[in-house]
Amino acid sequence: MYKITFYVPVTHVEKVKNALFAAGAGRIGDYDSCAWQVLGVGQFRPLANAQPFLGQIDQIEQVAEYRVEMVCEAACIEAAIHALKQTHPYQTPAYDVLKMEAF
Repeated sequence: MYKITFYVPVTHVEKVKNALFAAGAGRIGDYDSCAWQVLGVGQFRPLANAQPFLGQIDQIEQVAEYRVEMVCEAACIEAAIHALKQTHPYQTPAYDVLKMEAF
């Protein structure tokens, strides 16, 4: 089992979550579409060769983003990460994947 955490602008949170759910992420026992999310502020500065979805080259941008966490079984992790990258609006989405151990 893995835990996927990603940051996504408010405008795209449901689209990205639904893509991951369709790929098999967010299932816990007899439940699906399971996720935890919290609203915050992300910051970045696009550099010279960037193609930013938001912001201007060489200017710091702050945007309302959700931090979203969900679990994903090993059999679905590659499809889930692919879905994240395909539906996320940013050129390089920020995300991490942690392997979880059962006790």
